[in-house]
Amino acid sequence: MLAKQQPGPRNGLPRDEVIMLIVSSSTKFDPSVFLAQAGLGRQILDLKPKETFFCQGDKADAVFYLQRGRAKLTVVSQSGKEATITILATGEFVGEESLASIAGLRLATATSVTACTALRIGRDEMVRVMHDEPVFADLFLKFLLARSMRTQADLVDQLFNSSEKRLARILLLMAEFGKPGEPEKFIPPVTQETLAEMIGTTRSRVSFFMNRFRKLGFIEYNGRIRVHKSLLNVVLLDQLPERNYEKPKLVAIA
Repeated sequence: MLAKQQPGPRNGLPRDEVIMLIVSSSTKFDPSVFLAQAGLGRQILDLKPKETFFCQGDKADAVFYLQRGRAKLTVVSQSGKEATITILATGEFVGEESLASIAGLRLATATSVTACTALRIGRDEMVRVMHDEPVFADLFLKFLLARSMRTQADLVDQLFNSSEKRLARILLLMAEFGKPGEPEKFIPPVTQETLAEMIGTTRSRVSFFMNRFRKLGFIEYNGRIRVHKSLLNVVLLDQLPERNYEKPKLVAIA
């Protein structure tokens, strides 16, 4: 008669470690759950409009995931001139420079444009989850590639397109045209000064172009700006009624 097999080590591992391996293998990591909840090394923050996630020159010790709301990334030169780099939307990360092999200082300031909810992920926890969870590492890599492509597109836009076309592109991006799902009906509250900083022109030119877009039916605004799909014609087809659209009319002084 065969002796009954007694429970014991498996593959040379103690029984407790075998149980832990079985439990961990049956638990599937879900990035959406990880990014939605606070936990070890993770903290959920609620920010009012115009509050900062971090400031230029701060220690880069965490990555932020924007769960809700809009934010902007700005830099200030040594002479005190401020420029807006980009507008951040729900589902984006910010502060990824903290993952550099040698942690340094923040290169920009992240500020909420609307009321925001964000998950603050400490540097050590972010490094751990990227090493341990390939699904999360894949998600974060896709974000970094998308951010890199956006940065290159912004540079090309700045070098080769007219300021009016650059404004049209920024408005479309802020309305999230091109992303899955329906575009936003209204873009986040943004001043003409901020738009001018983003496209590299003056506030008066932005005002002129915005009025022109409204007269042509590309946008409408009464406190909040609503972008229509027809604005895509300016970016994709360069369709405007006149070729001298870029320069506002100058009033001669007698």
